Amino acid sequence: MAEVSRESVEAKLKEYNDPYLDKDLVSAKAIKDIKIDGGAVSIDVVLGFPAKGYFDTLSATLSELVGAVDGVSGVTVNVSSKIASHKAQKGVEQIPGIKNVIAVASGKGGVGKSTTSVNLALALLAEGATVGILDADIYGPSQPRMLGVNKERPESPDGKTLEPINSYGLQAMSIGFLVDEDTPMIWRGPMVTQALNQLINDTKWTDLDYLIIDLPPGTGDIQLTLAQRVPVSGALIVTTPQDIALLDARKALKMFEKVEVPVLGVIENMSIHICSECGHEEHIFGQGGGMNMSEQYAVDFLGSLPLDIAIRKDTDEGKPTVVADPEGRIAEIYREISRRVSGKLSTQAKEYASKFPNIVIS
Repeated sequence: MAEVSRESVEAKLKEYNDPYLDKDLVSAKAIKDIKIDGGAVSIDVVLGFPAKGYFDTLSATLSELVGAVDGVSGVTVNVSSKIASHKAQKGVEQIPGIKNVIAVASGKGGVGKSTTSVNLALALLAEGATVGILDADIYGPSQPRMLGVNKERPESPDGKTLEPINSYGLQAMSIGFLVDEDTPMIWRGPMVTQALNQLINDTKWTDLDYLIIDLPPGTGDIQLTLAQRVPVSGALIVTTPQDIALLDARKALKMFEKVEVPVLGVIENMSIHICSECGHEEHIFGQGGGMNMSEQYAVDFLGSLPLDIAIRKDTDEGKPTVVADPEGRIAEIYREISRRVSGKLSTQAKEYASKFPNIVIS
């Protein structure tokens, strides 16, 4: 029997191109250890993104690959995740308790951005991350109702900071928790930006791997405040396939490029309608718009979601689809998109400033 070498195992591992990292796991430095005992091989894989739903598939794939190496009699693959903090815009300090901030924008209202945001946050949670969601729409907050906690009020034990509301394991904060649901916010821009600053910085976020920020439509005061004062590691653009939505989505993408926030990709919502009665499929809002936009601007196309009555019904009832039907096809799509988003983010430069000690001269 041939002697098994580390080099032969690594060469075999390099044959597998990870779909979420778009490179092999050796090049991605996700292979942390290879132990060889005669013909028995043990491999430790540590991914930089949450991927519980992918662990078994990855383990089986790598076991089969390495098992084909001459001399290997058995393979054990241990897969886990360790999420790091990644770099944001220059000159913006990290927020205590948060590793990564992901902004979800659309440029246009009515494309399902808030629904996508909450389901994406819950999908990341289901994949093994610690997640928070901030509803940055001061004029029209929707996350409290979508999460079924619109009657809740945050506590402030010290009179200075707010405890986030917990819903389905998410840490959530919104202006909607602080005012009655039918009270209009008749505020000018400076008051809105001040409110956003307080919601982000005065909330006691606890050990978040990701904070998802559900942005309001447009490219105005709130978006500018976010770019100047909040350390955003990456942004997502949500659009529908129709031309009018894509026009505004392009503006949102350009905005993030100008403020040097990396765009992680484009999500196409309401891409296809499947009739609940006969199963007929129809592209009501057009076809391929999100894919074309991603190709035009050289950003990733992260996935498409159907126009499905269950998604609307679940969020209206305060139980988003990822938790209402966790084994269903739609939840599976959201979880797949969450792995693509976090996988893409994991390939960016890490933020090490928080690891440096503070030097005090006395």
